[in-house]
Amino acid sequence: MIQDTINNVRAWGIDKGIIGPNGKATERRQLDKLIEEVEELVDAVCNNERDEKIDAIGDCTVVLILLSEIIGVPFEECLSMAYNVISQRTGKMVDGVFVKDK
Repeated sequence: MIQDTINNVRAWGIDKGIIGPNGKATERRQLDKLIEEVEELVDAVCNNERDEKIDAIGDCTVVLILLSEIIGVPFEECLSMAYNVISQRTGKMVDGVFVKDK
């Protein structure tokens, strides 16, 4: 199911001219878009708006999927690489945040 959704996001990005052979998006503009979406997530968290949190997390993920395509690395590879790193980390929870050992 998630793979279908990722592929649908890619198809949407191609259809909208964000990515693909006619894609006009740049890394920098996608980064700006990600910051905008994260700011919306911050607002949703601060205001404890559940539906807005869900929407913002989804929007951030869409931007990250498209950004990964722009840089030429599939989103799944980016996610796997990150997981392979964090899965080996040790650390502890401090004030609601996981703090990795040095």
